[in-house]
Order: sequence, then structure tokens, then C-alpha cells
Amino acid sequence: MAKNQQWQDDDWLLLMQLYLKKPVGIKPMYSKAMVDLALEIHIAPQILFKKMCEIANMETPRIERIWQEYSKNPSRLKRAVRLWRQMRGFGNNLFYEGVDIQETFERDFRPVCEDSPVTPIMLIIILDQYFRLTPVTMVPETPEIRQIGSLMKISTKEIVDIMVLFQHCDPYLRRKDTVTSPLFPACQEIWQRYGNSDTEQLASYAQQLKEYFK
Repeated sequence: MAKNQQWQDDDWLLLMQLYLKKPVGIKPMYSKAMVDLALEIHIAPQILFKKMCEIANMETPRIERIWQEYSKNPSRLKRAVRLWRQMRGFGNNLFYEGVDIQETFERDFRPVCEDSPVTPIMLIIILDQYFRLTPVTMVPETPEIRQIGSLMKISTKEIVDIMVLFQHCDPYLRRKDTVTSPLFPACQEIWQRYGNSDTEQLASYAQQLKEYFK
């Protein structure tokens, strides 16, 4: 049976280090640093964000002890985190030896195919923009498309091509022409997940995901 990596007490060290990174305080849930830590220890960003709020509020005696020991001594905290990683074998797969990790959120931050840098979270952001445009405005010159292209560091042409793929997923457009793009299966999956959901919820989620690219 697959096992999910669960929160461990020493994980507070890594989260505390991120919390103390300037500007000190709670980091956005989907900031790159938060997501990178989530991917490293296989704990969803939502959980890390909640626990970072616990740090801010000093909710447990354990957090208070760690704060007293490390908040004024970042060098000591850095050494402790480095030792923790060495003991757990991060970077050489020893940490997960014999453990079958059942990935969930991790897939959303990895390319959907070998020949493209596009990830599911990028498709989610593009889908949100798709619902804000009409087919005639889904062109590289549209300011909104240029804006998200600049944010995610991909070409406006690729964004437009993805929007065309979403048109093939859109039941209201009923496009019948053939699709051959390797991105199409991923676009279909994202449409199934979010295409029929509340657009305001999608917009809120997409806005949070944009933090990853800032």
C-alpha cells in the first residue's frame, strides 16, 4: 500500500527557516519557496501554510522552544537544518528508500510532457484567463495573454495554442477539427477538474498560483 509522507516534529526546523527568511513572516501559500519545500518533504503547501500560521501565533510549546532557540541565531538554525537533511538523506533518495510515495499535489508542479515546460498549474492559470476572453481575443497581441506569458516565462503563441486546446474541451463551442498536440490530454484533465467549477473559485486559486512565478 502506498504511504504518504506525514509531518514530523523536526520538520518545524525547515518551516521555521523559511518563516525567518526576509521579509520575516508568513509566506504566500504558493510562493516558489513554499512549494519547493512542499515538494522536498512531500507535504502539501496548504498544510505548510497552516503550520506556518501556527508559528506566527506561537500555538504550541514546541514552537515556542524552537523560536527561543533559533529565531535570534540563524546560523545555528542553518546548521540544524543541514544536519537534519544529511541524517534524513535528502538529495540521495535514502530518505524514501522502501517507501512508496503516493504523489498528489506534486504532479501539478511538474511538466505534463517531455517536450514542453508547461505544468498543470500553468494550465490552470491559462484556463482562468480563457474564461475571461472570447475566442476572437485569444491572440498573442491581447494584453492579458502577454501579461501571463511574461509572468510564466512562456511565449504568447504557446498560451494561445493552449487556449485553442481548451476550445476543443469546451462543450459550448463544439469544435470538431482534429487535435494532435501532446498537451491535449493534460488540457482535458484540467478542464474536467475546473472547467465546470465555480469561476470565482477558479479565479481565486489561479491568483494564488501566480505567486509561484513571482
